[in-house]
Amino acid sequence: MLSNIYGEAAISERMCREWFQRFKNGDFDVEDRHSGGREKVFEDAELEALLDQDSCQNQEELARSLGVTQQAISKRLKVMGMIQKQENWVPYELKPRNVERHLFTCEQLLERQRRKEFLHRIVTGDEKWDHCNNPKRRKLSRALKDKRPQYNERHDKVILQHDNARPHVYHLFRSMAHGLADQYFRPYEEVKNWIDSWIVSKDDQFFRRGIRTLPER
Repeated sequence: MLSNIYGEAAISERMCREWFQRFKNGDFDVEDRHSGGREKVFEDAELEALLDQDSCQNQEELARSLGVTQQAISKRLKVMGMIQKQENWVPYELKPRNVERHLFTCEQLLERQRRKEFLHRIVTGDEKWDHCNNPKRRKLSRALKDKRPQYNERHDKVILQHDNARPHVYHLFRSMAHGLADQYFRPYEEVKNWIDSWIVSKDDQFFRRGIRTLPER
């Protein structure tokens, strides 16, 4: 609401939360508070130690642990080349020790597969998205864009992106995608029947071949 009224001049959400907490605690002093002295200095090693303990900590939690500001943590993380992936802080470019660790893990898994096959015991689940022709939804989408421009701006943003290009589904979905080419379904039952019949048409060798080629992926 503040952003709609004041635009770029609106204060940040974090600042709103700070003022709310101060008012809630009975502190109604609205004068700016200037901190005396220099900001606390901390070593990168201290920050690295916290990340080694728990790489899922956010910047606010790290700042509280070190007794510094969130801005200071943000700057040091950038200097250290750390980025957040899947809620974990990881180096943007892998350090030699990280590369060695990944290589060691891969070699162990390959050796285990040679010693005693285990890939055939893995049960996985995933999903495949195919385009659906829905004129009603397209009309609704156009109407929303005309009447609610702000919805269009929000709708086009990526809220959550997940990488589905994983090796254990490549063999299955690649073949299914070829079979779906030029197919057109109307009711949901047609889609379900086609998928059921496609799976039944594949023999055990088809699935066994996909599992055995996993190490090559």
